[in-house]
Amino acid sequence: MTRQTKTASKLGPFRGFRPDFFAFFQELSANNNRDWFIANKARYHETVVDPIVSFIVAMAPRLEQIAPRFVADPRTHGGSMFRIYRDVRFSKDKRPYKEHAACHFRHEAGRDAHAPGFYVHIDHTGLSYGGGIWQPPGEALFRIRTAIAQAPERWQAVVSADALGGAFGGLTGDALKRPPRGFTTDTPHIEDIKRKSFFVIKETDIEAAGSAEFVDEVADTFRSATPLMRFLTEALDLPF
Repeated sequence: MTRQTKTASKLGPFRGFRPDFFAFFQELSANNNRDWFIANKARYHETVVDPIVSFIVAMAPRLEQIAPRFVADPRTHGGSMFRIYRDVRFSKDKRPYKEHAACHFRHEAGRDAHAPGFYVHIDHTGLSYGGGIWQPPGEALFRIRTAIAQAPERWQAVVSADALGGAFGGLTGDALKRPPRGFTTDTPHIEDIKRKSFFVIKETDIEAAGSAEFVDEVADTFRSATPLMRFLTEALDLPF
């Protein structure tokens, strides 16, 4: 029996994110302090952690079909689920807890959020999910930019694909104001090469997550992101 099967048998199948899931984050946003969280920690595990783990388990076989090198890991520590604790060491914002839940289905070669991955973000105001790479380190970013410049027709096919535009409305990500070192204003796709992150995101209302069918909706959206994910992964010399 695999770890995923054990987890599924313990928690049961994913049935959607219920109203108490969203109520937890709505209340946390008004009470983001240690005392409130400690008093509600058991509730957090029951209404937030358990359904997210069930969701990750349900996503595993679908992700295996879409992009088998990307991992759906149901462990609550070191797995696909992000921790709720914020790193406030270097931040002016000292709120100790994230006011959302999130999953990152990373490439098997990646160990952090800077690796290519599929992403799901859920809070009490809405949902977002998609894929890409967020602020990769310098060497990885240079490889992606170089891959775009060296294969402009392939990149054009990625960003102009009907699946990408229809599901997400196009590519997004913060960008430099000027061309990065090694590229010029007349380099093909220079506006995309200026980007510091490359991802596509679909946004929708929380009602979409209220049933088991949400897994299929996310899987279909991930499938629409595969042209971009394949390009990014192969640009980093990783198998897709």
